[in-house]
Amino acid sequence: MGANLKEVRERITSVKSTQQITKAMKMVSAAKLRRAQQAIQQMRPYANKLNEMLVNILSNLEGDASTSFGTEREVKNPVVVVVTSSRGLCGAFNSNVIKGAVAKINESFDAQRKTGNLTIVCVGKKGYDYFKKRYENCNIVTDYVELFNDLSFDNVAQVSQMLMDGFKAEKYDAIYVAYGRFRNAAMQFPEVDQFLPVKKLEKKEGDKKGHKADYIFEPSKEALLEHLIPSILQTQFQKYCLDTHASEHGARMTAMDKATENAEDLVKELKISYNKARQEAITRELSEIVGGAAALEG
Repeated sequence: MGANLKEVRERITSVKSTQQITKAMKMVSAAKLRRAQQAIQQMRPYANKLNEMLVNILSNLEGDASTSFGTEREVKNPVVVVVTSSRGLCGAFNSNVIKGAVAKINESFDAQRKTGNLTIVCVGKKGYDYFKKRYENCNIVTDYVELFNDLSFDNVAQVSQMLMDGFKAEKYDAIYVAYGRFRNAAMQFPEVDQFLPVKKLEKKEGDKKGHKADYIFEPSKEALLEHLIPSILQTQFQKYCLDTHASEHGARMTAMDKATENAEDLVKELKISYNKARQEAITRELSEIVGGAAALEG
């Protein structure tokens, strides 16, 4: 019984130690989340409006000006960019993003995967660790695995620029991005967005001709689109990274908070078990003493 009590005491100490670690990690994630949340909340309205403007412009060109970023062609060489975190302990966040990417690959690019024409660009270690083991016949781009060490616009723009150059040169035919969209600390949504070619606006039913927006371009259309479209696409890719960054910290803060609560519950249960075992030991010892005294008297 003494050995059993010692084991329970050691386990209580171990759980309390783990609880201190999870509590500290929750506080660190909360501090990082505030900064990451502020960054994405400032970026998202700007990026969404720019993307809306880009879709409107490309949907209304109708041959007036040419741009390769809206050109749809047969998808022989697709790209899936998987944006995950580089660290774990954030619940099911990374696995959900990876599941979204895998579902898109199985749904749309299964044939290209089998022929080895699928390219997977990994941003973050967790996605890289998953795909390098299971998608050996695909082209895995590892140049941007450590991208989250520096999320400055210029650094992130290197990835989007590489993707745009590849699409423009017809090296890639379609590019999709799997990432985690941040809503709040408790809710993050895995999404897969079409990055290139830029989606066109769908015409409404009954609107056969469609309404062409009357944009005034200064300087010329070609000169403006040559600089405007890459800039908007780079901003959109920056939003994907900031969304995932905030989602990671939100998921980790929630996971560590839950782990801390679970540790507290476990300590309570262990203390009850310890006290019961201790009471049983004391009762047994008292019974032995009383029994011994009775035997001596007899």
